[in-house]
Amino acid sequence: MGTDRPGTGASALDTRSEVLVQQAPARLLDGRTTFVVAHRLSTVQGADRIVVMGDGRIEEIGTYEELLRKGGAYTALHRGQLT
Repeated sequence: MGTDRPGTGASALDTRSEVLVQQAPARLLDGRTTFVVAHRLSTVQGADRIVVMGDGRIEEIGTYEELLRKGGAYTALHRGQLT
């Protein structure tokens, strides 16, 4: 599911609308493997597994909590979105 290109799709939604968009597929896709491409980290925060890519390569894989504890690429992206 690719819905989060900067300037279009989910990236243009306000927070409330983004939550509604996130919840609809979650209910429909429960129990199925789903790939979500996102620029907003809040879009994937509840994912079972997050894959962080950079320059066409996998940099990190883990849950939200695991990736923040690692202090790597995901943590840097996370901090960047908080400011």
